[in-house]
Amino acid sequence: MADKPKALSEFKDFVLQGNVIDLAVAVVIATFFGAVVKDVVGLILSLIAIPGKTSQSFSTLSFTIGHGVFHYGQLIDDVITFVVVAAVVFFLVVRPVRTLVARRQANPDPESADRSCPECLSDIPKAATRCRFCTAEVQPV
Repeated sequence: MADKPKALSEFKDFVLQGNVIDLAVAVVIATFFGAVVKDVVGLILSLIAIPGKTSQSFSTLSFTIGHGVFHYGQLIDDVITFVVVAAVVFFLVVRPVRTLVARRQANPDPESADRSCPECLSDIPKAATRCRFCTAEVQPV
């Protein structure tokens, strides 16, 4: 009986952790973002199909050799979808995060008690006279 309250408490702590909530929010956003990406891909496919004979989707394109039917149009649809999704993820997620990380690394926290070792670039206390990682002698700050 004593294990049940402890297990429930552990479960509550697990559910209320920031990364679990962040994951849940990410799944919800991704679900609706998927619909937006699908619509953007449909728009791009329609624009690409304007000069040709196809209508809004390449998925119906195929050719036959003997008794085999090769549906190459679905491959074209999937490649375009992949390129659009990769571009959106790169320009809306990867680049901004890289910029933020670079900005954060360029401006070290002045209140920080640590600094970088000049030899191995590991974080060591400002008052240290020897790096605990590479054992190089350093001047205290």
